[in-house]
Amino acid sequence: MTTYYDVPPEQLIVTLAERLHAFDAITPPVWAAHVKTGSHRERPPTQSDWWHTRAASMLRKVAKKGPIGANRIAQEYGGSKDRGVKKNKAVSGSRNISRKILQQLVESGLVDNSLNAAGTVNFGKVLTPTGHSLLDDVAHSVRNHAEEIYPELKRY
Repeated sequence: MTTYYDVPPEQLIVTLAERLHAFDAITPPVWAAHVKTGSHRERPPTQSDWWHTRAASMLRKVAKKGPIGANRIAQEYGGSKDRGVKKNKAVSGSRNISRKILQQLVESGLVDNSLNAAGTVNFGKVLTPTGHSLLDDVAHSVRNHAEEIYPELKRY
């Protein structure tokens, strides 16, 4: 069976973003059309469907790096801030966007909280079996197209 590790992320994320439209909980807020995705950006995203693309990318990151929290995910989407004459500085992306998308993924049942043995401390978000099966289904559907572009994937 093909897993999300076996296909290139750019193909997986595009197809997964299309599948996330079926989930009612994953919808962009009203302000999403006008907001920058971090303080290092100069303009808002030009892509009309950037919210679902970011949600698909975050779902993949939770699967690969989980348990992971909103702060760490915001750092993943950060970049270099242009500070004029001074040296550039690394800054994180928008924590509000990361938090809202993680909340929507939890509400849709694809991601869940990871608690310690006592059930008192939240260690971050992890993938649920539903989210894992969705990622694997998308990876399986993308596999043939990925093998056409990258013939060396046939060995795996």
